[in-house]
Amino acid sequence: MNNVFHHQHIRKRIYKNLEQFPSPDSKKYFLDKLIYIVGVLGPLSTIPQIYTIFIEKNAAGVSVATWLIYFLFSVIWIVYGVVHKEKVIILTYSLWFVMNGLVALGAIIY
Repeated sequence: MNNVFHHQHIRKRIYKNLEQFPSPDSKKYFLDKLIYIVGVLGPLSTIPQIYTIFIEKNAAGVSVATWLIYFLFSVIWIVYGVVHKEKVIILTYSLWFVMNGLVALGAIIY
């Protein structure tokens, strides 16, 4: 069934005269692949904050409201990614969901 949706997605791109994905252009192809790395490394940049909260048990200056909003927005992005079948968005915001949730939880606990 997944192949059916993939096929429809390709047909949609052809019908709308959109660029081929991944791009045959080496610079765009590089960017297409780089975004997966950024999508993983971005959320991992939150690890120092999580370390401070859970290991040092220090959530001073961490806004619970802000991190809860980030957490909730990541849910919306995940739903968007699933609906549009965008793996990069699903991967990235699933990781952000976990990281934002950990920070918010830690800020509530500590």
